[in-house]
Amino acid sequence: MSEENTPYSRIGGEKGVRQLCQIFYQTMCDTPQTQLIRAMHPQDIKISEDKLYLFLTGWMGGPQLYVEKYGHPRLRRRHLPFPIGIEERDQWLYCMAQALKQMDLDDLLSQQLMSSLVQTADFMRNKDEL
Repeated sequence: MSEENTPYSRIGGEKGVRQLCQIFYQTMCDTPQTQLIRAMHPQDIKISEDKLYLFLTGWMGGPQLYVEKYGHPRLRRRHLPFPIGIEERDQWLYCMAQALKQMDLDDLLSQQLMSSLVQTADFMRNKDEL
């Protein structure tokens, strides 16, 4: 995949990823039905927003900012302290879906990102559920 054809470049590079993260966390903070996952985050949501920005930048094919600052993401291990089940996963995905909808992206890019994010979010589940 050429550099200009990565999801990172297609979303608008740094500006686009930052916007996605801002909308994502604004949605999480403002939506009553996502307060379960909001409560898992620090009071100062900017810390989480910055980490998501760093991670998504590399995940989408941009510079590996998260790796440079924190090392390998080891997503599942970093999320083990938080009980993540179907409800938590779905709240997180709701926020991401709302953020993607508010951005001016082509439908194919939104669908590709959401499909990959669903897989990633499902992988974070660590709670035993029936």
